[in-house]
Amino acid sequence: MPTRYVVEPVTRIEGHAKITCIVGDDGQVQQARFHVVEFRGFEKFCEGRHFSEMPTLTERICGICPVSHHLASAKAIDILADSKPTSTAYLLRELMHMGQMTQSHGMHFFHLAGPDLIMGPDADPAIRNVVGVIQANPELAVRAVQLRKWGQEIIAAIGGRKVHPNVAVPGGMAAGISRDVGNALLAEAPRHLETVLIGIDLLLAWVKNNLDVVKRFAVFPSYYGGLVDPHGALELYDGNWRLTDPRGRVAVDQYDVQRYLDIVGEHVESWTTLKFPYYLEAGYPDGCYRVGPLGRLNNSSYLKTPRAQEEFEKWKSFCNADGVQEATLFYHYARLIETIFCIERAQLILSGDEVYGSDIMAATPGRLKPRGVGVIEAPRGTLWHDYTIDENGALTNVNLIVSTGQNNPAMCKSVEMVANTFLSGNTITEGMLNRLEMAIRAHDPCLSCSTHAIGQMPMVVEVVTEDGTVLDRAVRG
Repeated sequence: MPTRYVVEPVTRIEGHAKITCIVGDDGQVQQARFHVVEFRGFEKFCEGRHFSEMPTLTERICGICPVSHHLASAKAIDILADSKPTSTAYLLRELMHMGQMTQSHGMHFFHLAGPDLIMGPDADPAIRNVVGVIQANPELAVRAVQLRKWGQEIIAAIGGRKVHPNVAVPGGMAAGISRDVGNALLAEAPRHLETVLIGIDLLLAWVKNNLDVVKRFAVFPSYYGGLVDPHGALELYDGNWRLTDPRGRVAVDQYDVQRYLDIVGEHVESWTTLKFPYYLEAGYPDGCYRVGPLGRLNNSSYLKTPRAQEEFEKWKSFCNADGVQEATLFYHYARLIETIFCIERAQLILSGDEVYGSDIMAATPGRLKPRGVGVIEAPRGTLWHDYTIDENGALTNVNLIVSTGQNNPAMCKSVEMVANTFLSGNTITEGMLNRLEMAIRAHDPCLSCSTHAIGQMPMVVEVVTEDGTVLDRAVRG
C-alpha cells in the first residue's frame, strides 16, 4: 500500500503550512502537495472603514512585512484622496521601504534559509536552525542580527517604531527624519554591505560544492513579473509592471498597475486555501509566473546602483542561454543582490538633502476618486492593494493580491519536482523531507499575508481510506 508522509508544520517560514507526499510500494512518488492551512478575512472586515485607516489596518496582516502593506496602502489612498505626495514624502517612504527590504531579506537568508547551507540539509534538526548558525559561526550570526537591526532602525527613524509604523497619510507622511539620525544610519551602512557580501561568498561556495543538487532542485520555466522603471531597471517602490516569458522575452511592459485585473486571473484548488494566480493571455497553468527576488531579477534589464549591478552581471553568468535563471535555489542569490541594492539606495537617499526637508505632506483637494490601486514590490514580490469607496470615503470593496499567493503555483511545482527527484526508495529520511521544506523556504513565503480572502472559496471535507480513495465528500460555500 502507498505510504503517506506529512511534513507539518513547514518550519522556518512565516505562517502555517504542511506538505504531503504519497509514495508507492515501488518507492516512486505518486503525489506531492503544498497545503496552506491558514484562513483569514482582512478583505471583508475592512469594508465599511474609512479609507484613511487602511495603512494602519492592513499592516496588521503581518509582523514581518508590515511596512510593505503600510506603503502599498498609502499609495492606494493617495489616489483615492487625489493627492500626490511631495518629493520629500516620496523619499521618506522609499527609504523606509529600503529598510523593510533589508531587514526582511537579511533575516531570511541568514537565519531561516542559512541553516540548510551552513549545517547541510541532512543535519540533525536539533541544530539545523538559528541556534546552530550561532554555534557554527557566531560572528556571522551577530552580523546578521545587526544587519536586520539596521533595517528596522531605518523604519523606526521615520515611522516611530520598528513594527507597524503609523506615519503614512493621504498625500504624504506625518513625520520625517532628522539629519543626525540619518548620518548615524549612513555611517553604519558599509559594515552591513560587507555582511551581505560575506553571505554571497558563503552561498556561492555552497553552490559550487553542490552544483549537481542546484541543477536538479526544482529547475523549471515560468513567466516572471515585477515593477520596472521606464528603461526596464529594477524598481522596488515605484514603476509599472513588466512580465517576461520563459525565454526572457518581454510579454507585457510598462503595464498600468491600476488595470492589473485585465491581465491577472486566479485559479482555485480544493486542497489549499491559497489561490493560483496566472497571466490570463497564457491561461492556467501555462501562464503561472514567479515574483520576488528571482522573478524581479529575471524581469529587470539592469540595477541602478553600482555594486548591485556588478553582482547582477555575475548573476547573469549563471543563467541559461536565454539569460534566464530557472533554478529555485537561486532565489537566495537574488535576495542578497537586492539587499545590496537596498543598502546602496538608502545610502544615496541619506546622503542627500531632500529627505530631511520639512515639506512632507501635500494638500488634499477634498474631492475623492472612487477607486485606487496601490502597488509595491514587497520582499516576497509584487503586492497589490485595491480599494473602492463610496461618496463618504467608506470602503465598499477591498482586494489584495499578495506576493506569496502569486508564487503559490511555483511553490507547488517546486515541491512536486523536489519530491520526484530526491524522494526515492522505500526508506524516506528526515533529510529527504527537509529538501521539500527547502523548496518552500527558497520562496520565503509569508502565509499570514497570502491567506486573506473570505467568502470566495468553498470548505471541502473528504473521508478517505489509507490508500487515498475518497469515500465521501461534502462541500459548503
